[in-house]
Amino acid sequence: MMQARRRVIKGLYAITADELDTRKLLEHVEQALRGGAGVLQYRNKLADASLQLEQAMALREMTREFGAIFIVNDDVQLASQVSADGVHLGAEDGGIAAARAVLGRDSLIGASCYNRAPLAVDAERQGADYVAFGAFFPSSVKPGAVAAEVAMLQSVRHELKVTVVAIGGITIENGGQLVKAGADALAVISALWQAPDIEQAAKEFSQLFEQGNPA
Repeated sequence: MMQARRRVIKGLYAITADELDTRKLLEHVEQALRGGAGVLQYRNKLADASLQLEQAMALREMTREFGAIFIVNDDVQLASQVSADGVHLGAEDGGIAAARAVLGRDSLIGASCYNRAPLAVDAERQGADYVAFGAFFPSSVKPGAVAAEVAMLQSVRHELKVTVVAIGGITIENGGQLVKAGADALAVISALWQAPDIEQAAKEFSQLFEQGNPA
């Protein structure tokens, strides 16, 4: 935990699917980590509390093995229980200061800002380590999500000092334009886990950052 705050969220930010089969979940996540996912967020809206704890503990160990950052979605207490590197908060998930009080100063705290730049400015002021915007493209996971414009990402990039994550319907084909617009990381669910070769898909997502940020 002591090194978490000094680590930077960048590249492929994999978010788990709603998977009840823990063995399958771990197999898929291992492939994504082998492919280069540097961040994993545990999100499972179908699992009960005991299964969430089981899966989160297993994923915590796996991400340690690969040196990847482990974030828990929504649940500050679960993040604390499994010694996650941090938590991601939506609009209804409590405040940043409250999460910081539970998780400590070295934890990474992210905030969903949808398509609203003022939310991101406020989140940064409150001490968020990163902010997430989206959905940039139609999302099968959240079909009713508000739409965010690539132009908004370009403009807000100049206002913020914190890491910017893009989310929502992101694929290999459309992700490059978000990287060029200033996204530090791409949060991906469907295009990763539904790929015929998860490891290869992860590699291709990671390569978008090499193309978008030439040396």
